[in-house]
Amino acid sequence: MNCRHCCTRLQHVFLDLGFAPPSNAYLTEADLHSPELYYPLKLYVCDHCWLVQTEDYAQPEELFRSDYAYFSSTSTTWLAHAARYTEMIRRRLGLDVASFVIEVAANDGYLLKNFVVAGIPCLGIEPAAGTAAEAEAQGIPVLREFFGAALGQRLADAGQQADLIIGNNVYAHVPDINDFTVGLRQALKPGGTITLEFPHLLRLIQHTQFDTVYHEHFSYLSLHTVQRIFSVHSLRIWDVEQLLTHGGSLRVYGVHAEDQRKTTDRLGAILDAESRAGLRDLNVYQRFQPRADKVKDDLVAYLIEQKRTGRKVAGYGAAAKGSTLLNYAGIKPDLLPFVCDAAVSKQGRYLPGSHIPIKSPQALLDQPPDDLLILPWNIADELRSQFVALDERGTRFVTAVPTLRAI
Repeated sequence: MNCRHCCTRLQHVFLDLGFAPPSNAYLTEADLHSPELYYPLKLYVCDHCWLVQTEDYAQPEELFRSDYAYFSSTSTTWLAHAARYTEMIRRRLGLDVASFVIEVAANDGYLLKNFVVAGIPCLGIEPAAGTAAEAEAQGIPVLREFFGAALGQRLADAGQQADLIIGNNVYAHVPDINDFTVGLRQALKPGGTITLEFPHLLRLIQHTQFDTVYHEHFSYLSLHTVQRIFSVHSLRIWDVEQLLTHGGSLRVYGVHAEDQRKTTDRLGAILDAESRAGLRDLNVYQRFQPRADKVKDDLVAYLIEQKRTGRKVAGYGAAAKGSTLLNYAGIKPDLLPFVCDAAVSKQGRYLPGSHIPIKSPQALLDQPPDDLLILPWNIADELRSQFVALDERGTRFVTAVPTLRAI
């Protein structure tokens, strides 16, 4: 396999999680009686451009199906994050009713609805039918297709270049990152701005966040590598922010290469931090696997001990993080009888691979567990605040990443 960006032959394995089904391929009762498709889940690091990337097997059409069940609006924390961003970017760029905003991977309209309320024209691009329909129900125009150079050119030819292009947690999801970046440039109006948010590879390594690895994430991104990709395709990053979302993310601000906006000092500071942490040192990547294995081993030992002593454990959060962790650890319903999730689209289904049933959060009140294993550790505080009744009765809230601990 060659690097998806620079075409250098990939030789260095960063992480091998064996085989797993797509993390969002939730199963129905009938599906449990049929074969399940698994793919290798392995990451390589390119020693030329330092792009970390999955082994090339799964196709996007197999991962983002019409019944794709991730709805961004499920998380109140994420909705608040989107609202804050909208207010900030409107002020910073001076957006008004004469502006035009495009969001790539608009999901269920969690963000663009804020622009609709403000009277700012917008367009969502969202290939998954279920989430696209939810966005359209909120008055957001949606193109139901994958974004890339061809669509970017069509938008430009139709006079629909944007003053602002938003991509939250999509840049890591695209199999052809070069084609996607060309599309961004083509769809961007002269003088326009691109903002992309993505989990920061530096945080993944520092905090052993291997459960953020799944087939839908084709790339794991540092600022160094994103800056390189932008530059190759005649774009430039002029500012960057560090965010707390998803365990530590970056928000980069991109413009056309010839744009005269001055580059901020924050860019150099983060590039220096990446360099000091060894993100261009193969030894850093080659020491990661044992750390992931320890997280897995500790979780298995904990669940076995709870079963042995008769303590009841339930899970919360039927998200991709949970699927990766549970499948790599080989956890089945005998150790974790059920997982709850607020997304109605997931309730009554089963987690891929592990076949653990997904229930409504009401099940936690009906069958209060001794321990609640929170799989999406990045919103653990939000979830604990939602289950005060469990907290008051003595339920212990537990996370497994970066280390097993009660919170």
